[in-house]
Amino acid sequence: MTSKLRNALCERLGIDVPVVQAPIGSAAAPELAAAVAEAGGLGMLASTWQSPERARLGIRHVRQRTSRPFGVNLVLDFPVIDTLAVCLDEAVPVISTFWGDPRPVSHRIRAAGALHMHTVGSVREAVHAAGCGVDVIVAQGWEAGGHVRGTTATMVLVPAVVDAVGPIPVMAAGGISDGRGLAAVLALGAQGAWLGTRFLATAEAFTHQLYRQRLVAATAEDTVHTHCFDGGWPDAAHRALRNPTLQRWELAGSPPAPGRPDEGDVVAIDSAGQAHYRYEDLMPLPGMTGDLADMALYAGQSVELVREVRPAGRLIHELTAQTVNVIEQMSRTTETAGGAP
Repeated sequence: MTSKLRNALCERLGIDVPVVQAPIGSAAAPELAAAVAEAGGLGMLASTWQSPERARLGIRHVRQRTSRPFGVNLVLDFPVIDTLAVCLDEAVPVISTFWGDPRPVSHRIRAAGALHMHTVGSVREAVHAAGCGVDVIVAQGWEAGGHVRGTTATMVLVPAVVDAVGPIPVMAAGGISDGRGLAAVLALGAQGAWLGTRFLATAEAFTHQLYRQRLVAATAEDTVHTHCFDGGWPDAAHRALRNPTLQRWELAGSPPAPGRPDEGDVVAIDSAGQAHYRYEDLMPLPGMTGDLADMALYAGQSVELVREVRPAGRLIHELTAQTVNVIEQMSRTTETAGGAP
C-alpha cells in the first residue's frame, strides 16, 4: 500500500509515505518523532529553545528508538547556530528552518550532507528560499496552527509555490488532518503533507491531557489567528483555540504589552516548579498544574477533523490507507467519465 504513495521526495528523504510530523514546539517529543519515523513518515524535533546539550540528548533519544530518518527544526528568528552545529555533528539527515532568511545557513546544512527544508508563507518567500539553494520548500497556509508565517490559504498557496519554484519539491502545510487532505495537496502538485495539529492529539505527543481534550472537542471556528500569546516570541502571528486569556484580551481592545488584562498572572507551574505567565507562548505540558486552559492552546483549522487521540503509528497507517482509497476512487471516477458516451 505504501508503495502507491512513495514518490521522488520519499526516496530522497528515505521514508515510505509523504507525511511529515510538523515540529510542534515542546510537544515534539523524541517518542513522537521516533514513532512517526517507524511508521514510515518523517518525525521532527523542535530544538530552537533548547540548549545545544539538550538538543543533542533529544537527537540521541530518537536514535535509540528508531534507525529511520528524522529531522530537527530551528527557528531562524532566534540564535540557533550552536544548536545547528550540534545537529550537523550528530549527522541529523534533515534540517528544517522557519521564520527567517535561510541564506546564512543553507550552504552549511547542505555541505554537511543534510537536506534543508524551509517553511514559507508566500510565493515571494518561496522564490527567495529557492535562490538560497533550499532542497525542499514547505508552503504553509494561513489555516495552519501554531505560528503562521503568511496570510494565504493552503489551497491557493501550494499550487502557486509549485509553479514558482519547480522542480524544487514542495510540501503542503495547513488544514491537513487526514488522507483526504493529503490526497488533495498531492493533486495540487505538492509532494507531501506537513501535519501539526493532528499530531498534537497523539499518544506520544508531549501534551497535557486537558490540551488533548480541548483539541478533540474543538471545531474550526474555535481557532483564532492572533498575536495574543507573544511572550517569548514577539510580533509572531499564530493560530490557537479561543480561551479566557484571549477573550479578555480581545474584549479589552487587544492592547499591547504590558497593558493587557491580568498581565503578570501566573497561570501554570511546571513539574520543575517553574512559574509560567499569562500570554506566554508555551502550551500546556504534562506535569503542569494551574489554570492550564488559559495558556496558548495552539491549533489549526484542521482541528475540526481531530476526534480522538491515537498512537502516531496507527494514525500514519490509517491516513495512508485513506489517501490510497481516495486516489483510487478519483481514478475510477475519471475512467468512468472518460468512457461515458
